[in-house]
Amino acid sequence: MKNQKAAILERLKEGGLKLTSQRLAIIEAWMENHALHPSASLLYQRAKKKIGGLSLSTVYYTLNELTKHGIIKMLEFDKMGNRYDGNLSPHLNLLCMGCGSILDYPKTLPISVKEVENWS
Repeated sequence: MKNQKAAILERLKEGGLKLTSQRLAIIEAWMENHALHPSASLLYQRAKKKIGGLSLSTVYYTLNELTKHGIIKMLEFDKMGNRYDGNLSPHLNLLCMGCGSILDYPKTLPISVKEVENWS
């Protein structure tokens, strides 16, 4: 986890982005919740506990910059807010229609429904 944070910070520096306390709080919140494929609002709630004066627009801007620099990717869904994924390797994101959770499926298309059903 520490190496991942160092790598993210290095990529930000390479991209010419300043390492502000707000950005660091957002990155830490993302790292603590990355398995959830968090939304901007979740990250805002978590990062705001670390940086009291944080705004939601700063969270969106930071996530956009992280996406633009290839550090994370934005997942867009039809009936729910965007989510953010740090797994940049080729994979599918499976959305549970029951609970709304998102899972990284380690394969890419084409796949069969049976493969997904039997995956644990």
